[in-house]
Amino acid sequence: MGGSVPGGAASIIVGHPLDTVKTRLQASTNYGSTLSCIRTVYRRESVFGFFKGMSFPLASIAVYNSVVFGVFSNMQRFLSQHHARESEASRSHTLSDLLLASMVAGVVSVSLGTPVDLIKIRLQMQTQPFQEGNLGLKPRAVALGVQPVYQGAVHCIATIVRTEGLAGMYRGVGAMLLRDVPGYCLYFIPYVFLNDWITPEACAGPSPWAVWLAGGLAGAISWGTATPMDVVKSRLQADGVYLNKYKGILDCISQSYRKEGLKVFFRGITVNTVRGFPMSAAMFLGYELSLQALRGDHTVTSP
Repeated sequence: MGGSVPGGAASIIVGHPLDTVKTRLQASTNYGSTLSCIRTVYRRESVFGFFKGMSFPLASIAVYNSVVFGVFSNMQRFLSQHHARESEASRSHTLSDLLLASMVAGVVSVSLGTPVDLIKIRLQMQTQPFQEGNLGLKPRAVALGVQPVYQGAVHCIATIVRTEGLAGMYRGVGAMLLRDVPGYCLYFIPYVFLNDWITPEACAGPSPWAVWLAGGLAGAISWGTATPMDVVKSRLQADGVYLNKYKGILDCISQSYRKEGLKVFFRGITVNTVRGFPMSAAMFLGYELSLQALRGDHTVTSP
């Protein structure tokens, strides 16, 4: 979820194939398992199928990461300055500051990330075999079950704006808010505390290895626990490629549970957790090293 330009780009390239698998597992009922999904995507779309929808996240990652990490760092700095006059900076103050800074970063991330995730998911899902034309749920393009609806990211944006209006770019924003606000709390807070725990007291700051390990573990924790709401978000944002199936968050949860049981909300949890480690490790390491370069020092510092 956030880092520098190279760190963010590396995380997208490394994580996108698994993100495609995760999205297909969550938003479709065509796959029995992760391996089945991987084999099917490769057989039907070759290796390029795993990179569908990557261009828009790749193009926007620098701005997204700069804003989200910047908001978290500046909010944390502001809160620490606010407490600076207090005689004792207790552990609870530190935790409450991290919690508030993480929540604000989560809200900001949703405002920037919802359109990016929407375009990515639409492009990832548009080649899925259309199997729901008989449901009577406002089919938009039954004849396009095999043909891609969108010719690329720009065409996807134009189509959504034309057919759904500007508000259509924020489809699934409520679910993303419910995913990212707690998700960023379980992203930044474990990272900071793991960094402190790994780094010896004698050191001025954490080593690149400590940043990589703490960032990776934080990413695995955050993405793993975010999976249930990530499933709902993926389904809401994929909805509308061929038909409009869900009326909102509660309707999506209700329909999904009724048809597939409680286990549906844990679809892709293994993929989410596994991809969360290298993606977040790369983002945090890139972010910390870029801060180090900007400051001209040789010690990695925490956000």
